Amino acid sequence: MEVCDWGDVPVGWRRRHLLGLEDMSAGEIELILDQAERFRLILMRGASYESCNRKIPLLSGKTCVNLFFENSTRTKTSFSLAARRLGMDVVDFSASTSSLSKGETFIDTVKNLEAMQVDVIVVRHSCPGTAMLLSENIRGHVLNAGDGAHEHPTQALLDILTIRQRFGKVAGLTVALVGDIAHSRTARSNIWGLRALGANVILCGPSTLVSRQWEALGVKVSYSLDAILDQVDVFNLLRIQFERQVIRPFPSTREYAHLYGMDAARLAKAKTDVLIIAPGPINRGLEVTPDVADGQHSAILDQVTNGVAIRMATLWMCINVKPEN
Repeated sequence: MEVCDWGDVPVGWRRRHLLGLEDMSAGEIELILDQAERFRLILMRGASYESCNRKIPLLSGKTCVNLFFENSTRTKTSFSLAARRLGMDVVDFSASTSSLSKGETFIDTVKNLEAMQVDVIVVRHSCPGTAMLLSENIRGHVLNAGDGAHEHPTQALLDILTIRQRFGKVAGLTVALVGDIAHSRTARSNIWGLRALGANVILCGPSTLVSRQWEALGVKVSYSLDAILDQVDVFNLLRIQFERQVIRPFPSTREYAHLYGMDAARLAKAKTDVLIIAPGPINRGLEVTPDVADGQHSAILDQVTNGVAIRMATLWMCINVKPEN
């Protein structure tokens, strides 16, 4: 099959790893978004796109290992699809059946995988900093698929891509991140990425999950969803992460849904062109009602499509980055 002429990685991209968005410039973020848009054309048009179909073997002969120590549906599947769309071989690592259960260290496990000529490791782990640790100990490329409550860069990138597709821009928009900010790596990456691109960010949720200390990052904090409904262009509805909570941060899920759930009544008070997104999985009836999740303002499934394109872009760009002189 003929390979499309994609050329070199965009000028200005110098990263071998994708560890987070905190230190990433607006220009770097836009390079990823622009590249993802090109890959999205392939995903959506398939064989009708000139001589290409959905599989473009730009990384043929390369191997990707999905090193997931936490459960995942969208992220793991879309990384696997992204790698395969690019022609890579994909290995799904199972921690429960590996030598980790026999006492082998995490780094030794990864070094042994690398010795099998693995090119890139996509890692998800409950410990913040895991991706950084790997990048400092192996020769291959590392992509962060979520490290504890620290960062989830590809999720934020696909969220931002979805916003840009709807509005044609990010700068000047007001984006509200609603829900479990305290435990959300998605919130952290979104804050860095949105702020870098010039968006205004509001964090909204109960005081037990949203501290005023977040304001030091240049964001606003609101404890009332109703008070900000008419100010916001995009609502990003974050999942309540019960599995990370030591104590219940609110009396009941019914109370949370009453105060912070996005339903038809609240949607009617929002801007007429408001965008509803959510990183998933969504808890229908808690963070968002089914009619809103499936309604015309929702782009939740568009996010999933964009996730494959973003992960194709980051894999291709990190693996093909030109070495510094």
